[in-house]
Amino acid sequence: MLTKRLIACFDIVDGMVTKAVRFQDNITVAPAEEMAGRLYDAQIDELIFYDITASAEKRRIDIETVKKVARRVFIPFTVGGGIKTLDDMYEALKAGAEKISVDSMAVRNPEIIYQGAKAFGSQCVVLSTQVKRTEGMPSEYEVYIDGARTATGMDAMEWIKRGQALGAGEICLNSIDNDGTLTGYDIALMKLAQETVTVPLIASGGAGAPEHLSELFTVTEAQAAIISSMLYSPRPERNYTVRELKAYLLRNGIAARPPREEGGAWDAHQ
Repeated sequence: MLTKRLIACFDIVDGMVTKAVRFQDNITVAPAEEMAGRLYDAQIDELIFYDITASAEKRRIDIETVKKVARRVFIPFTVGGGIKTLDDMYEALKAGAEKISVDSMAVRNPEIIYQGAKAFGSQCVVLSTQVKRTEGMPSEYEVYIDGARTATGMDAMEWIKRGQALGAGEICLNSIDNDGTLTGYDIALMKLAQETVTVPLIASGGAGAPEHLSELFTVTEAQAAIISSMLYSPRPERNYTVRELKAYLLRNGIAARPPREEGGAWDAHQ
């Protein structure tokens, strides 16, 4: 049985980790490198870093912040935002990333998925997709880009199927409707995705309690879950430690990497 992965996702603005609800009204939490070090010590399995304003501002990814974070963690580290060319991918990998996430630019130029997979291997290319429930779409989910600001008219399932065919080795599906709400993952979305593609799936958007992880990993084939709101919600009374979450999964018969020793999360307001 494959071990399920718990992933922290950093939405970066000017070198700072932020949190939002449905991609709006971002609240600054902490410097990215500080947060990365703390979560690495807390035994998070992976880290994803999105420069969330790079595409909308039509600039390259904040490579200096990528370098600062990479110096603090020794776990799989994915970066995205402002990745437009193979040179951008190479620069991010050289700065310390292990995988590259493509989102808005992949919609505008799907060939970047193929080019990245050919140059660096499919295992290095993650297709990140922001989706929203939309009547009239074949799957009832539509792809959004530019930090969930722009509707594309593209059906989400048709898009991830194409992304897999172009060489994406992993797909991260972020539910805009559930993002930051702490009400649970969009299970229907993940079930549709697992019927559409065969590459590993990451669920994102909505996690607020350990039970949400248990449901996700029990009733869907998702191999990883983004849990940022459970680690550093603006409401600290709702925060959990990585250790607590892994212990919960293990108690419920879900394969997770066991915590090594006492460690934990932190108060985002300290």
